[in-house]
Amino acid sequence: MTAPNAAQKVAEDYVRAWTGRDVDKALSLLADNVVCEAPNGTFEGIDGLRQFLEPFVSTITSATVIDVLGNDTQAAAVYVTNTQFLKDFRGMDCITVEGGKITHMVSHFDLLPMAKAGGNIQH
Repeated sequence: MTAPNAAQKVAEDYVRAWTGRDVDKALSLLADNVVCEAPNGTFEGIDGLRQFLEPFVSTITSATVIDVLGNDTQAAAVYVTNTQFLKDFRGMDCITVEGGKITHMVSHFDLLPMAKAGGNIQH
């Protein structure tokens, strides 16, 4: 049985890890077969998520986790980041947790401001 609000705790640990520029800690919270759907593609497995996270995380100059809401299997994390090329970049991740690991994520963010600022939207 999963503890109440378990997904919320895992999601919060995940978003705080990557917004704190600790990709390895963030990846440790993922299931081996994790799938992330994002505006710039679908990323599968831990290696796929590493390819998604590392290029972006390397540009973060500061980040704020606005809130993480959830229950025992689902969570939503809302955050804002500042990067070397874009300020006030907002996003939200809808996260599914099974067995204490993130198995699925839908990441919501607008690619247009990033593209206009000259950031890498292909990662």
